[in-house]
Amino acid sequence: MTKYSSRYASSPEAVKKYDTQQLREEFLIDDLMQEDEVVLVYSHYDRYIAGSAVPVKGDLVLETIDPLKAPYFLERRELGIINVGGSGSVVVEGTTYELGFKDALYIGSGNKEVIFKSADSSNPAKFYLNSAPAHTTYPTKKVSLAEANKLQLGTMETANHRTVNQMIIGSVVTTCQLQMGMTELKPGSVWNTMPAHVHDRRMEVYFYLDIPENQAVCHFMGQPQETRHIWMNNHQAVISPPWSIHSGSGTSNYTFIWGMAGENLDYGDMDVCKITDLR
Repeated sequence: MTKYSSRYASSPEAVKKYDTQQLREEFLIDDLMQEDEVVLVYSHYDRYIAGSAVPVKGDLVLETIDPLKAPYFLERRELGIINVGGSGSVVVEGTTYELGFKDALYIGSGNKEVIFKSADSSNPAKFYLNSAPAHTTYPTKKVSLAEANKLQLGTMETANHRTVNQMIIGSVVTTCQLQMGMTELKPGSVWNTMPAHVHDRRMEVYFYLDIPENQAVCHFMGQPQETRHIWMNNHQAVISPPWSIHSGSGTSNYTFIWGMAGENLDYGDMDVCKITDLR
């Protein structure tokens, strides 16, 4: 079963007037990881799609959706997958790729058949999906967590000591415009992506995981001088427009998956905001 919804772009001037409920309706994705469903959210920011697939009773097939106006999902798109559940596999045009916890898979455009499988229905795979338009086809490639390009950033003193795992990114996988990775905060650290930044040439989606029970993450967004916040629970995602900062602080350490697309593949293409200038 596949279900999808669309989110239209909002201007920063409009967002200034949103109350809590409207802010959550526009940017929070809170219905991911539904058993035996492919759930997709089509954002009009760079035509980005975020979603999930959790096969339990049987396999799940990646089907096209009406906004794509395409005979199959990846006709003009590329796909990034990170498994945040039990062991599973993804079958791409007859080739099987085994994905353990926090392993990633990049699938290039033009692949008609994509099937999601769990190894154990009592501990199903939970595939987190990101997709962006693609005008060139690149090879499908698996990237395990161990194979990621790892950056050690932040410090314990500023509560943002973290490991950035660059997984679906130029130095590891060749893509058209999609980039994905996973940032793991060290015990005792709670801040991600601080100092905050914007990148007007790209949009981003954050997906939060490893949030302990009864804990939460406060995600900050908005223009640097006009910030807003959204409280996030485990396995929820949030859309970050190009004009918005994207940062968070948790009541415990946690992990988040970042995915982005836009005009370029330059990971360092960002405008950093001084912490003391945030409002």
